[in-house]
Amino acid sequence: MTKKKRYKRYSPEFKREALKRASDEGVTNVIVCEELGISARQLRRWRDEFRLLGDDAFPGQGRSRDEELTTLKRKLAKVERERDFLRDAAVFFAKESK
Repeated sequence: MTKKKRYKRYSPEFKREALKRASDEGVTNVIVCEELGISARQLRRWRDEFRLLGDDAFPGQGRSRDEELTTLKRKLAKVERERDFLRDAAVFFAKESK
């Protein structure tokens, strides 16, 4: 049985910064790849994608931050309601046991 290889995912910001760094004068692709720990092939693929799609390159696959923030706020409100209920129940049972 073989294990699937897990690929490292890079953020769109990371990719854009790598391309920006590689386009600086006096900096070679090899230097950038060594600094960032990526392969030259990966850097070429990112550059090709950026040339083809421009600002639409690297859309990402995650959820938007606004959507995630809304979900987290909803979960926090639920947990706070549960905490308040348990606090009230503890007070109620403490009075009953006296």
